[in-house]
This record gives sequence, C-alpha cells and structure tokens, in this order.
Amino acid sequence: MKHKKPWWKQPGIQIGAVLVAFIVIGGIIGGIFLTQTPPEQPIAFPHNRHVGIGASCLYCHAGATLGPSAGLPGIEKCWGCHQQVQKQSPELTKLAGYVERNEPIPWVPVAIQPEFVRFKHSPHVNAGLQCSACHGDLAKMTVAEAQKGQNMGWCLQCHKSSAPEQWTKLSDCATCHY
Repeated sequence: MKHKKPWWKQPGIQIGAVLVAFIVIGGIIGGIFLTQTPPEQPIAFPHNRHVGIGASCLYCHAGATLGPSAGLPGIEKCWGCHQQVQKQSPELTKLAGYVERNEPIPWVPVAIQPEFVRFKHSPHVNAGLQCSACHGDLAKMTVAEAQKGQNMGWCLQCHKSSAPEQWTKLSDCATCHY
C-alpha cells in the first residue's frame, strides 16, 4: 500500500509556499527600497550649495519654529533671492517657469512620519536641537534624503540622552501618539 505524503510535502503546497515567500520578500525589499530612495523633486534643490553660503534652514523652512510642519518654500521665497542672483542653470529656468505661471512648486516631502506619529518641529527647534541631528548633514547633500533608522527607538534614545530630567514626559506615549 502506498503511503500518502503529509500535506506539507505535497508539491502544490510547496510550490505555493515558495511563491508566497517570494511575494512577501519582494514586498519587503520593494518597501525598503521605496522608503530609502529620495523622491524625485520638481527642482533639484542643491541643499549643499545653500547651506554652504550660510543660508539658515529656518529661512526656507520657517514653519519649524511655529508648529508641526517645517513647511516647504514657495516661489516667493525662492524667487526673492534668485531674481537677484543672475546665474543660469536648468534648475533656475524651471524655477522661473513656476514664477511665470504663478504656480506653486510641487515639492515632494522627504522626511515623512507615519500617520500615527504626531511630530512637532517647534519643541525641538526651541530646545536648540540642530536640524542636522535628525535630517543629516545637508551641507553634504544635493537633494535632501530621508535618514535611515529613524524610528521610535531612535527618538526615545535621543529624548533620554538629551533631556533626562524630562524623561517621564518625553517617554509617555501620548507625547508623540495622540
């Protein structure tokens, strides 16, 4: 009498399991790739050049001192400087096109937190934290890149080391999740 193979040794089950594993692993790799690749911007903004000449992050991202979003600069902010600076480049030509059309620059945010996180820039800026602590050394970046490893553990470690006297408040879930 022929023995029937256990269900997990059936060829159809094994092939199905391998396919499911490939799909799951592909999804994980794709998700990591998509979240770690800087998005294409409408204008390749050279952060390194602007930081290099001494431009403050808060000049272009003034919302960081006021509330949750640092904000992204509009055509008025960019053109306010660049109508004075007569350098020609393909990127400045793109900027001039947005100005001529009176069209907002469709910047793509880079440092995005999950919806369940309620991050506010203002307490961090007001505590004297440098933008580079979270956003990396933009003097070395052309286009801004999301920083790897920013997660809850990373934030808690920073809170614990930079403000131990406020650890109880800063480690309370409701501080960032509400």
